[in-house]
Amino acid sequence: MPSSTILSAVRQPLATALASVAGNVYSFVPESVIPPAVVVVPDSPYLEFDLINKSVIKCKINMTITVAVAYNSNPASLDNIEQLLMSVLAVIPSGYEVSSVERPTVSQVGASTLLIADIRVSTYYNQT
Repeated sequence: MPSSTILSAVRQPLATALASVAGNVYSFVPESVIPPAVVVVPDSPYLEFDLINKSVIKCKINMTITVAVAYNSNPASLDNIEQLLMSVLAVIPSGYEVSSVERPTVSQVGASTLLIADIRVSTYYNQT
């Protein structure tokens, strides 16, 4: 078994950095989302390999940081998600590259109606 995993070396440190943001932070897909929330999930393509040999695996990991706020009032919800987006962008650690922020959309998650937006991020991982 490798000494580090993608969860311990990539997703959890990112979730820890995001913990300073107002909201519930998950380094996995939760069963239910309590807004405001920040969820770190795999993107597509998830892994892009640079090197694979017997001793080292080096890859680029693409992830999505999904931010979600309650959708109660369109102007207030849009302002809330913009503030949450700026807060998240401010705490992304060095070594992670932000490629884009997708437009906010309304989504039904369980009994909650949420306004969500996705931030596309990438970083590199070496497994030895």
